[in-house]
Amino acid sequence: MSAGSAWSRFQKIRGLWVEAITDTICAELYAGGIDVITTGNHIWDRREIMAYIAGDPRLLRPVNFPQGTPGNGFGVYALRDGRSVLVVNAMARLFMDALDDPFASVERVLGMHPLGQVSAILVDFHGEASSEKTSMGHFCDGRVSAVLGTHCHVPTADHRVFAGGTAYMTDVGMCGDYDSVIGMQKVAAVARFVRKLPGERLEVSQGEPTICGVLVETDDETGLARAIWPLRLGGKLDPALPQAALPKVAAPAK
Repeated sequence: MSAGSAWSRFQKIRGLWVEAITDTICAELYAGGIDVITTGNHIWDRREIMAYIAGDPRLLRPVNFPQGTPGNGFGVYALRDGRSVLVVNAMARLFMDALDDPFASVERVLGMHPLGQVSAILVDFHGEASSEKTSMGHFCDGRVSAVLGTHCHVPTADHRVFAGGTAYMTDVGMCGDYDSVIGMQKVAAVARFVRKLPGERLEVSQGEPTICGVLVETDDETGLARAIWPLRLGGKLDPALPQAALPKVAAPAK
């Protein structure tokens, strides 16, 4: 999917957006070319997702929820060329919900599906503390293709490939309007801090969005990373479109 078509699809999806994932949003994302959806601490905000997630193997919830939680925290997905990718979704614990140990949970999954049995491994580590995220990166170094942090809504500038060959970035950033307070309309959000009183319900900011992400190039033989580049398109943030991707990715639609 080109950046232009992704841009158009994202603008349509924003009209449906709420804090939590829904089956309608999943359908829109899949229609736009998304292969797998990872989540985090807002996964259960819409209770109807509990029944839906069990029947959708492409929608993941953090793997370190207690045993018996609906849905899956990882999946192995087939590529068109016959190769396979393991995607693991885990959630940190510092300043977050007190879930099971994410390191032990990730270790268990990597033991079942190591590189070599799968062509590449992506770990989405959803968390608040950069120290915990960086620790997960080093914990997985040499054993996964990439550890990418989410949750903080802003892209960090520390993308790099660790010594063992694992690509890492503390936070990929959000896809949304950055003229906001982490994606929410800023007037009501600021008022909550100033007044220290409950205020009006926070609403998603509808300004021009930025698509944030990363591109990771992996070695076909080892599955480890050769390079990682940040990707930013549109909106208020400075654009970042890797030169290596220019022949493959079109400019955003106007």
